[in-house]
Amino acid sequence: MADIDKAYSGVWVFVEQLEGKLATVTLELIGEAKKLASSLNVQVSAVLLGDKVDEILPTLLEYGADTVYIIDNPVFHFYRAETYRSAFCYLVEKYKPEILLMGATTTGRDLAGAVATTLKTGLTADCTALDIDLEKKVLLASRPAFGGNIMAQIKTPNTRPQMATVRYKVMNAIPRNEEVNGEIIICEMEASKLRSNIEVLSVRLKEKEESISDAETIIAIGRGVKSEKDLVMVRELADLLGAQIAGTRPMVESGWLDAKKQIGLSGRTVKPRLIITLGVSGAVQFAAGMNGSDYIFAVNNDEKASIFNVAHYGIVGDLYEVLPELIERIKLAKEA
Repeated sequence: MADIDKAYSGVWVFVEQLEGKLATVTLELIGEAKKLASSLNVQVSAVLLGDKVDEILPTLLEYGADTVYIIDNPVFHFYRAETYRSAFCYLVEKYKPEILLMGATTTGRDLAGAVATTLKTGLTADCTALDIDLEKKVLLASRPAFGGNIMAQIKTPNTRPQMATVRYKVMNAIPRNEEVNGEIIICEMEASKLRSNIEVLSVRLKEKEESISDAETIIAIGRGVKSEKDLVMVRELADLLGAQIAGTRPMVESGWLDAKKQIGLSGRTVKPRLIITLGVSGAVQFAAGMNGSDYIFAVNNDEKASIFNVAHYGIVGDLYEVLPELIERIKLAKEA
């Protein structure tokens, strides 16, 4: 184990981008990597694979990367698991990072599995929290298990790098700093090692969906909403505030909401500026998926409901009395 610790050093973040457009999760991961690296007294590096992606480099340094490793090659114009895996494994074997983080996105999940398998190392998928065991200098990766009913803390003590994919909107990017002096390392690979059996003939962008993960304002409903027909009032409030409607797992299982509208460890993680919860008890699975919100406003008739432990503002009362009054006051405020 001691030999492994000496050979590997640093926290790496995979830079996810599409035709030069940087994925937000990358900056969140760099922010989290800075915390982990501080505990280990090591540096944070970003790994950028792409085609004519120089414009991304300053942003990575400004948001916390000490070093950026870049391979700029037309073969990386579109993501293909073969070429990205080959390049990533080449860089890992050459520079030996101890921790490697990727976003729990479609691309990140695909690449992480391919890299971990090739390097024969451990991978913890879909993490919601990361920490360092300071005594053993080992990554502690936490993720929901058994349908979100428990949190599992996983560590990989015997292989390196320690790998994890992390959910979008769980971590926080650090403030931008334009006065930085990071290092950019331009890397090269033999063309023969970047050959692929896959040829991209065309790319059609998926129609953009309205995602609660990107919402600025959310109205979240729970068991306190007694009937599906009562969603009329909820929709009225959402329309007034320009909010999206989301909810707890029972609301999805009842068929009142689409599965993509579920908040929690077994659903989506959200971080809106404002979330109003109506009749939500605040079970740990739900709270973990929204407790990073800027303002949490809760309405529940049970003063001991767990939701009040995370809410910034709360009303103990019957939502069927509170909601109409809230709607009326917002209307008056808008008219004024």
